[in-house]
Amino acid sequence: MGFRVLKGGMLTTVQDLGRSGYQSQGFNVGGVMDVRSFRIANLLLDNPENEAVLECTLIGPVLEFTAAQIIAITGGDFRPELNDEPIPMYTAIYVKKGDVLKVGSARTGRSCYLAFSNYIKVPVVMGSRSTNLRCGIGGFKGRKLEDGDFLDSRINRRIYLPYFLSRTLDIRDYEKSSVTIRVIMGPQESYFSRRGIENFLSEEYTVSSQFDRMGLRLEGPFIETKKGSDIISDGIALGAVQVPSHGKPIILLSDRQTTGGYAKIATVASVDLPLLAQRRMDDRIRFRKISVTEAQRLLREEEQKLQLMRDRIHRPCREVLECRLAAKRLEKLFRELQP
Repeated sequence: MGFRVLKGGMLTTVQDLGRSGYQSQGFNVGGVMDVRSFRIANLLLDNPENEAVLECTLIGPVLEFTAAQIIAITGGDFRPELNDEPIPMYTAIYVKKGDVLKVGSARTGRSCYLAFSNYIKVPVVMGSRSTNLRCGIGGFKGRKLEDGDFLDSRINRRIYLPYFLSRTLDIRDYEKSSVTIRVIMGPQESYFSRRGIENFLSEEYTVSSQFDRMGLRLEGPFIETKKGSDIISDGIALGAVQVPSHGKPIILLSDRQTTGGYAKIATVASVDLPLLAQRRMDDRIRFRKISVTEAQRLLREEEQKLQLMRDRIHRPCREVLECRLAAKRLEKLFRELQP
């Protein structure tokens, strides 16, 4: 009732928002790299907000469906095709038994998210279905998808197709190769010289090839410290910008370690983490300092945008249902008026 993996792609894993509450025991949170795209994928299908999806990196998988359902693909543009015909991103798509979905290579962005109306059947481990590749737990057998795998579905939702197939969004968030990322300075800002901080906030950095789910290393001007960047290990927040002795910033992401012993010059604002996670090698990044208060305001505005998005996709769906109900009422009235 699920799908068969004909080709696994470069790095295709089952992910949700991750397993929180276990960092004190050394387990990282993990979860999706781009939370915004993940949430929109589930929103398009009326899935629970934390329903597991496939996260595809740079080159996507080829899947054959063994049951009809509805899917949605969000994030970077991976030029998906259904039965060799192009299909749109950010749109609810009906697939039949035997249909073949090809998620291609990324034209924009770095990862895309594939949600399913019938939900992926994988076990819940420590409160999450996310794949932790380093520990080999969660997701599908604790690993990335490989050719020949079969993933079953947990349910078989009965869905009224016109209600869903009117859903589409025009989102092109990851077209630019040069972006400005907003950061909150600290918690070890005092470890860096004035010149080091000026370089960090005024110069341009380039995304290096050393970029995975754990972190992103940047190339660019040296960030000078006062007396080195070694500290007593402390907790690592999502988006923390560490600066080791080589002076190049490393931004820690979903699969980051729970503690670290290098000074952190800043932390990326939560609202900009999806934009950061979708960077590609040689993309250019600048940093802009903001306050905690501004970061909180931006996050509230992001939630408001998602709510407006939800209202926008539900509006035509309600109209479809209202028309259907009106047609039924007219049909009933017509029958009653028959002699």
